[in-house]
This record gives sequence, structure tokens and C-alpha cells, in this order.
Amino acid sequence: MEQQLSAEQLLAQQLCAHEFTNLQRAEVLTQALPYIQEYKHQIVVVKYGGNAMVNEGLKEQVMKDIVLLRAIGIRIVLVHGGGPEISELMARLGKKPEFVDGLRITDRETIEIVQMVLSGKVNKSLVNLLGIMGGRAMGISGVDGRLIEAKQRDARLGFVGDITGVNIAPVVDLLEKGYIPVISTVGCDRAGNLYNINGDTAAAHIAGALGAERLIMMTDIAGILRNRDDPTTLIPEMTVSEAGHLREEGVISGGMIPKVQCCVDAIRYGVRRVTIMDGRVPHSILMEILTDEGAGTMVTGG
Repeated sequence: MEQQLSAEQLLAQQLCAHEFTNLQRAEVLTQALPYIQEYKHQIVVVKYGGNAMVNEGLKEQVMKDIVLLRAIGIRIVLVHGGGPEISELMARLGKKPEFVDGLRITDRETIEIVQMVLSGKVNKSLVNLLGIMGGRAMGISGVDGRLIEAKQRDARLGFVGDITGVNIAPVVDLLEKGYIPVISTVGCDRAGNLYNINGDTAAAHIAGALGAERLIMMTDIAGILRNRDDPTTLIPEMTVSEAGHLREEGVISGGMIPKVQCCVDAIRYGVRRVTIMDGRVPHSILMEILTDEGAGTMVTGG
């Protein structure tokens, strides 16, 4: 007897362009329909992390997935990082990257590099890819319309900023005109200083200001694992309070602490659900939104 495929397997086959029947194609669409109806006209913010962007082929695939989600009526906002590209340009210019507690020391020369890479090279390459895939995208930075207002976090770090306010009007305007806003996380203060802003933090603030239904953080990790060395121990869902307990138990530790804190903050800012997932897995964003099982770890208010 032929084994019946789950919705997740059928969708994976459809998206990966494997050979299968017209009946299976129809099954994919019908099983995705409830999710399409649920998210139509809703805002979903996608944070695309720098370490998930290093593969050009996969980057094209992610952009195609985002265009597909926009085409079925989901209002997508793309917030991106670009840490590896910043470090690469710094190395080419003979400038060694330095970090304190995971944060890049950003002197005046480095913030100029950050702006060039994030608001220039990375932002426009993503906008271009979205256009090639048939999407309508517009690239902006946190400086445009004073979208991200910030202040200096610590003098030791130089021009690394903490967000003091989000002026969401430019993003809303783009969404209402049918664009996919693509946002680089460079902020500014009223004196005109530029600041390097953590991408996860910026995405949480922007998603909260938009009243987004979902925030999806695409990074280079599968999600939250009970045992960091065993991918089968992935925690598929947890509440904000459970996240606190897992941190006390040491399950959430090291570099996961600030990432999970951004999830918790986003929930407190008004986002309904936040997911951390591996952006290197083909079509993971579609699996997360259009299937029961999803991908990665989802954080909810509980």
C-alpha cells in the first residue's frame, strides 16, 4: 500500500520541485489553505540573520519564499543583518574586528563600514533578489524617516546603540502601497550620530510597533535545544514563563540568552508569536507558516 504523505512532506516536495502527481499538487494547496486564510492581510516580520545569508543559492530561495508569502496576501517586513559581510570588508580594509560580550566595537570608521555594508551592499542585494523573484520591494535603513532612534549603549563599544524609539510610519506607508519593506538596522540620534543596532533587537521593536502577528527569526541554529549537542531535543514551543525557567536551569545559555530575550521582548511589545529557526534549511519559513508542525522553536505569551 502506498504510504500517505503528510502535509509537511507534500509541501516540501512541491517547494523542492521533486516529481509528483497533479493530485499531490492539489493536496499541497488544499492543506495549506487554512494557513493562507489565517495569515492573509496579517503582518509577519522576518529577521534574516547574517550567518544564515552566507549561501547565495539559499538566499535566492529564501527571497522566493518571501515573494510567495506576499503573493498569497501576507504582509511581509524583512529586517536583515550582515555581520559576516561587515567583518569581510573590515578585513579587506586592514581593520581587525573586535567584540565585547558578542557586540562589535564600532568606532567612527567602523560605523561608516557598517552603514556601507548594511544599508548599501546587503540591503540592495536583497531588494534586487526580491525583484528578480517577482516581488515589489523597497530598501530603507533605520535612518530613513528616523525609523530607528537610538542612543549610545556603552562608551567602550563606540557607536553601538540601544533603541529609544521606533517611528513606524515609513514601513506602514510601504506596506499599504504593496511593497515588501527591507530594513537595515542602522539607527540614529537627534544629533545625527549613526549607531550599529543589534538586528534581533531591532526586529523585535519593529514587529511590536507594527502589531505584527508573527516575528520569525531566521538564523544559523535549529532553535532551542534541551541538549545543545542533540538536535532531536528541539523544544518546538514554549511560553515566556517557560523560557525564564529554562534559562534558570541553564538550558538557555550563552549566545542564546540575548536571542531568547528578544523573543520575550517582542511578545511583551505585542507580537503574538515569535519563532527562532534555522534559516539554512530550505523553505523553513514556508514550513513554519503553512504547516502544522512548523520549524524551530515558537515562543508565545502563554
